[in-house]
Amino acid sequence: MPSIPPLPSFRGQARRGGQLPHIPVPTARAVVDCAIYVDGRRLPGRFTHADAMAEVENRGTGFVWVGLHDPDAYQMADIAKTFDLHPLAVEDVVHAHQRPKLERYDDTLFLVLRTVTYVPHEIHSVSEIVETGDIMVFTGPNFAVTVRHGEHTGLAGVRRELENHPDQLRYGPGAVLHAVADHVVDSYVEVAQAVENDIEEMEEEVFTPRTTVTIESIYQLKREVVELRRAVNPLQIPLQLLGQKPDLPLPKEIRRYLRDVADHHITVAERITDFDESLSELVSAALAKIGVQQNTDMRKISAWVAIAAVPTMIAGIYGMNFTHMPGLEASSGFWLVIVITLVICVGLYVNFHHNNWL
Repeated sequence: MPSIPPLPSFRGQARRGGQLPHIPVPTARAVVDCAIYVDGRRLPGRFTHADAMAEVENRGTGFVWVGLHDPDAYQMADIAKTFDLHPLAVEDVVHAHQRPKLERYDDTLFLVLRTVTYVPHEIHSVSEIVETGDIMVFTGPNFAVTVRHGEHTGLAGVRRELENHPDQLRYGPGAVLHAVADHVVDSYVEVAQAVENDIEEMEEEVFTPRTTVTIESIYQLKREVVELRRAVNPLQIPLQLLGQKPDLPLPKEIRRYLRDVADHHITVAERITDFDESLSELVSAALAKIGVQQNTDMRKISAWVAIAAVPTMIAGIYGMNFTHMPGLEASSGFWLVIVITLVICVGLYVNFHHNNWL
């Protein structure tokens, strides 16, 4: 029988320092949804991003909305070729974890937003409280491309909400940009409310008498608030530019909506700043309470040490090797010393207890 030549070994190639061949993943694997909207209505049927763009160009009206989730460099290169996206913006999308910003490339706007979600947890647990992600939005004359990074950044609800309001979708890709920004800022409000509830619970615990304070949980929440502020506050300038610059390729009505989103964002940013200040004061109060607790404990220990010193001192004196000592020869001397010791100890205990030392 003819011999079959052996297949090349990828493992041996890796040992020799060679690189494994890159197998590109089709762009469709990263596409969550792709649709064409004409006059605010979604056209029936399923389209690839290339076919959808060709259909819109042939019609001369409408726009394409493509939603992506965690695309790699190969997939984004394919998307960039279809929609003529700038390489610098594409590089930001691939690397993710960008600071919120707004950039313009000719008629294309590129908006980066940080998303946040609240992680339910026990009040005394030292764990992650705020989880962050990314949403990038490209808008052009006849397309909108949304790119998500993270598991909590789904936009399916945003798309359904827009499709239920065709009068909003008639404004074109700018309506998608506004809807995404509004959705992200609304999530900021929800997370801020949840964090505020945690802070109020910690304040109640710190200022309740005779409660044990765990300073680690306060420091953890303060660190999470700092992360929340870093994700939320930088978005203020991009939203103001979108709402106030008339030269941006956005409909006038969409800019009005974006100004409302910017107002909501300012309110959330101010609340987060207040959270940081409240937690700083809470840390100071907790440290002061811990100091008071330590002083109380030391006072109790000192009181018991003083009581224990009485029998120790008397026993030490009568333990010395002297011949002539008071009561040493008396038959009731031992019990007399015991009674005197008990009287002194009980007197000290009553005095300390009266002064709240015990």
